[in-house]
Amino acid sequence: MNTYQGFNKQELNYSDPLELFNSWFEEAKKLEINDPNAMALATANKEGFPNVRMVLLKGVDTGLVFYTNNNSQKGVELDQNSNAAICFHWKSIRKQVRFKGKVSIINSEESDSYFNSRPRGSRIGAIVSKQSSILESPKTFAEEYEKYSKENENKDLTRPDYWVGFRLIPSEVEFWLNSEFRLHQRLRFKLDSNVWTKNYLYP
Repeated sequence: MNTYQGFNKQELNYSDPLELFNSWFEEAKKLEINDPNAMALATANKEGFPNVRMVLLKGVDTGLVFYTNNNSQKGVELDQNSNAAICFHWKSIRKQVRFKGKVSIINSEESDSYFNSRPRGSRIGAIVSKQSSILESPKTFAEEYEKYSKENENKDLTRPDYWVGFRLIPSEVEFWLNSEFRLHQRLRFKLDSNVWTKNYLYP
């Protein structure tokens, strides 16, 4: 590895951080061994107590889209506090991207479309799971899953109201490049009056 790795000219020419993110994401999809769309989602409840977990990115448009049970811990926290943060770490290509922004529920049509694209087993799991609530034992969930599967074997599966998509619209995005001897590079995009500004940050 070179002692000093910098952003290339094309990367520095991007005025929209989502365009640069898409460029890095395409690279990660080719070179990251496991789940390049895995991201750490940080939320906070109404008291401001933080929480973080891994979820999967399922779309990039005006923001970052992911899906979950709205009754889950993260769903409840996002209802109480719409501010959230996301971090991607692609170890194979030695890059990170961090997002800050507000999260909102996407429209029903988008959620329906993605839900219906999932394997039937995954849809049943989403319907049956009382995500984040106390479970007597893993066996209980397995039995509930099997029971629902048999009872609905020849039926169409409809997305439950509590299983929804969320979109984080970024107000700040930071790109991080690894180099030796802590000569890492950090490039931050920050939204100011609907215009993205760029600055380097010390590592």
